[in-house]
Amino acid sequence: MNRLVIIDYGSGNLRSAAKSCERVIREQGLQTDVSVTGNPDDLKSASHIMLPGVGAFGDCRRGLNAVDGMVEALREAVERQAKPFLGVCVGMQLMATRGLEYGEHEGLGWIEADCVHIAPEDPALKVPHMGWNDLQILKPDHPVFAGISSGEHAYFVHSYHLTCKNPAEVAATVDYGHPLTAIVARDNMVGVQFHPEKSQRTGLHLLANFLNWKP
Repeated sequence: MNRLVIIDYGSGNLRSAAKSCERVIREQGLQTDVSVTGNPDDLKSASHIMLPGVGAFGDCRRGLNAVDGMVEALREAVERQAKPFLGVCVGMQLMATRGLEYGEHEGLGWIEADCVHIAPEDPALKVPHMGWNDLQILKPDHPVFAGISSGEHAYFVHSYHLTCKNPAEVAATVDYGHPLTAIVARDNMVGVQFHPEKSQRTGLHLLANFLNWKP
């Protein structure tokens, strides 16, 4: 029996994320338990870890820091034990080196990137970037993106995006006046800027791939 741990640190659509994962598990017939928890000890028994996030980078980082032992438990499980990890929305942004939203805030440092404000060249494009947009998959051979093609839609709501120093860590982009990072991937870690729980078929497909992933 696998166990997906969704980290509760006071941010994110936790129930929606859990319900989407439970639907995938049911439809795929997976032997996986879903646990939404703020207890860092629960990461020890996790086979897969999801970090959601909604709001400002700094607020989410402070919320994560406020859960005693959670950052240390994440580093142990993800960095040292190499458990499959999925960051969603601000959970993806927290994978970066730093966030530049209302000041400078330290990220987890798993992806060498800054999280910066979206600045489209076309003034007709409003910020936040909100709604459905086409993915451009750059790593079609990655197991988490298997069966997901460029042109498929995902649902975005964000005003900040990652500017990655290493292009090899950008797994997909989305066009909003210029390419924005939509997915990052490195080793056992994946981050998605969009909300898979709101992205219908594409989102459910990605969650199924993640829950089946054994990096």
